[in-house]
Amino acid sequence: MPEAEPVVGAFRSSLDRSAGWGVPAHVTVIYPFLAPDRLGPDELRRLRDAVRSVPRFEVSFTEVRWFADTVVWLAPHPADGFRALIDAVWSAFPECPPYRGAFGTPVPHLTIGDHAALDTLSAAGDAVSRRLPVTASVQVAHLFQGSAAPGAWRSVAELPLG
Repeated sequence: MPEAEPVVGAFRSSLDRSAGWGVPAHVTVIYPFLAPDRLGPDELRRLRDAVRSVPRFEVSFTEVRWFADTVVWLAPHPADGFRALIDAVWSAFPECPPYRGAFGTPVPHLTIGDHAALDTLSAAGDAVSRRLPVTASVQVAHLFQGSAAPGAWRSVAELPLG
């Protein structure tokens, strides 16, 4: 979600470990996904087909929300397009449930920060909320791969929506 980067980027750089890995502002579809050595041409074709089955959509991030008091995030409205992407990819790759199935039904979100001091997360959420809404046209999904090393993650495939 490059449109969100000017609003959340400064906070994510210190409050979201995936930013340190090189992952830009995003709404996760499936994580973890297939390991790089398991992603061959057939799997990439299956992934492209799943993403292409979802029509392009418009979204606005209009409010800051929380998962308990440990994760502050932006809520997409409507969230249906992201839910459709999650469902399509998960159906194509049932061996890859979102977050390994740890959280039940996935909630589409754009993380601002997580697992930092509550006052730090609250300040970030307040600052971001004053700069909303952020609007975007979702036309492609990106497949990112990498490791926990700083700056290691890269977009390895751009997948157009239908």
